Amino acid sequence: MRDLLQRRFVFFGGKGGVGKTTSAAAFATYAASQGKRTLIVSTDPAHSTADAFAIPIGPEVRQILPNLWGLEIDPEVEAAQYISQVKKNLVQVVSPAFFHEIERQVDVAQVSPGAEEAALFDRLVTVIDEAERSYDLVVFDTAPTGHTLRLLSLPELMTAWVDGMIKRREKVHTLNQMWQTKEGPSEEVQNDPVYQILMERRRKFAVARRMLLDRTTTAFVFVMNPEKLPILETKKAVQVMERYKIPIAGIIVNRVLPENPEGAFLQRRKEQERVYLAEIEQEFRSYRRHYVPMLERDVRGVDTLREIMGYLA
Repeated sequence: MRDLLQRRFVFFGGKGGVGKTTSAAAFATYAASQGKRTLIVSTDPAHSTADAFAIPIGPEVRQILPNLWGLEIDPEVEAAQYISQVKKNLVQVVSPAFFHEIERQVDVAQVSPGAEEAALFDRLVTVIDEAERSYDLVVFDTAPTGHTLRLLSLPELMTAWVDGMIKRREKVHTLNQMWQTKEGPSEEVQNDPVYQILMERRRKFAVARRMLLDRTTTAFVFVMNPEKLPILETKKAVQVMERYKIPIAGIIVNRVLPENPEGAFLQRRKEQERVYLAEIEQEFRSYRRHYVPMLERDVRGVDTLREIMGYLA
């Protein structure tokens, strides 16, 4: 945890139900206790962050503790707002005769595959952009692994897409300029609202891409349980992260059984768990590993989060 305090953005991810929210909330609580102005952002539609702190949070930034604020981003709501903004932008540039047909196609795009991820990514980029001025640290409690990996691959994909749109827009203006036999740079490009929107989006995507790849600024922490499926999913995810060169700071192995559990059933589970713990040691030997025991009670409220902090420090 002390090492992670030196970063600006820390992502917690992993298979659904392994304890990502608990780990993210515990780290955010620790950071706030060390004097870091911290924002914890939930991108998981399930939004367990509020449950972990035992208080409602919601889509607007809310203070949770001294130096700690929370925000829950709903991908479905973001997609609706994103489409609404697109329509407002189109009003400026589309002929009224064609607007209703284009509006219909935009509405169809809202329910297309990837629409929520794109809208969520757009909001995250804005959060990152604004957070640098307001917070020392932003902690992301992410959705399950597959969703998160798609989200983290978007800076590369969206930047390429926007660059292509910008080139097409510039080509249109160049052709217009040729038809009008003008010489020199056209003011039409600079005054084009679509071009300006695309340039602003490219700037934001560049900021996000630079942030994700900067090991001094960003870290990703995987959370898993000592079980077969979480291990397999984390192995695949680590390979993707390494391919995209996204920095991995470490791995939290959550809900480890006590060393000598009582009862034949728990003893057999512990024997199986030892095999998986050995596999984790081997497969993820290149990364720091922290082990958090299974607690006797549910993790809910600041007191239990502080207990988790003790295992991660």
